[in-house]
Amino acid sequence: MSQPSFPSLSPPITREEALNLILSSIAMEELGLSHIINAEGEKIQFILGTIPGMTGEPVTISDILDANESVQEMLSTISSNQMFLGMKAGNALNAPVIPGVTGATGPTGPTGPAEGAAGPTGATGAIGPTGATGATGATGPIGAIGAIGATGPTGDTGPIGPTGPTGATGPTGSTGPTGPTGSIGATGAVGPTGPTGATGPTGPTGPIGATGPAGAIGPTGATGPTGPTGAPGPNPTITAGFAANTSGSSYLVLLGGVLVDLPNSQLLSPDIAVNGANTTFTINTAGRYRISYHINTTAAVGVGSRLIINGSPNTASTISSGLSLSSVSNEVVVDLAAGSTVSLQLYGLIATAILLGSSAGASLMIIRLS
Repeated sequence: MSQPSFPSLSPPITREEALNLILSSIAMEELGLSHIINAEGEKIQFILGTIPGMTGEPVTISDILDANESVQEMLSTISSNQMFLGMKAGNALNAPVIPGVTGATGPTGPTGPAEGAAGPTGATGAIGPTGATGATGATGPIGAIGAIGATGPTGDTGPIGPTGPTGATGPTGSTGPTGPTGSIGATGAVGPTGPTGATGPTGPTGPIGATGPAGAIGPTGATGPTGPTGAPGPNPTITAGFAANTSGSSYLVLLGGVLVDLPNSQLLSPDIAVNGANTTFTINTAGRYRISYHINTTAAVGVGSRLIINGSPNTASTISSGLSLSSVSNEVVVDLAAGSTVSLQLYGLIATAILLGSSAGASLMIIRLS
């Protein structure tokens, strides 16, 4: 089996140069790790939609949890690599000093006399210097990276642009002149009523005469028989509905929004139906409707509210999520086709909203106007 070999360097590097190259490689690895950590932070900012100027598709709580697990695995790997780099740097900085080559042995001195006189005992020599302190142990592993800081607040909304000019109103046509009123003729005496003659052919319509004075009021005639009852006419307010939440429900508000359930105090006309979750109301009569809602929370949570009509947010019903309010209300007038759906929604950044319990936590009212 072949043995490993190292390339020969020309000129060969010194021990100090080798240690400097090791420390440089550690520094380059640390720089690479810092770029990876920064990329993981930007990944979380993109998921939460907090990078200025960038908008993405709405994400679910499952998407956020998957991203969090991915970042946690990457940070764990970086932490392990950091431990190895710490030990590598400690070993390089505390590498022992390599002793030089042992010199050649000197010649043996001449042999002294076999039996010399014993000399006086010499004085005790001074205590030798304390030996050098041993090398410092390897640096311990680096601690785990701290949690990522909270996302900063959303910037202010820019100003609304100016309203364009209103077009000019067309000219109104001129009114024609009014004709003169004729003079009133003398009223003749009322003669007895003769028998009704046969109806003759209809003659041409003559000019309208002047209006005569009002005649005396005749006696009231006998009351005729009551006619049959006609079919019921349209009732613009027969379609109406009310529902509320008095249970003090708690909601985890996500980026895409969460529907508010309204299971209490429901009073719905026959042509309004509600789904099993008490979140979506289906209106089966077309018309113009007034829809209003109220939401009362236990604290100012900084989330927005709006109506979802036929699966889409209604802009006029929206209360912005940039405000911190504990009580919001709004109402709109909209035209709905038969089969339209209406829901009440909370939306905004991730937060928890708790409705007031044993009271009007949230309510929705639907009334057909015409």
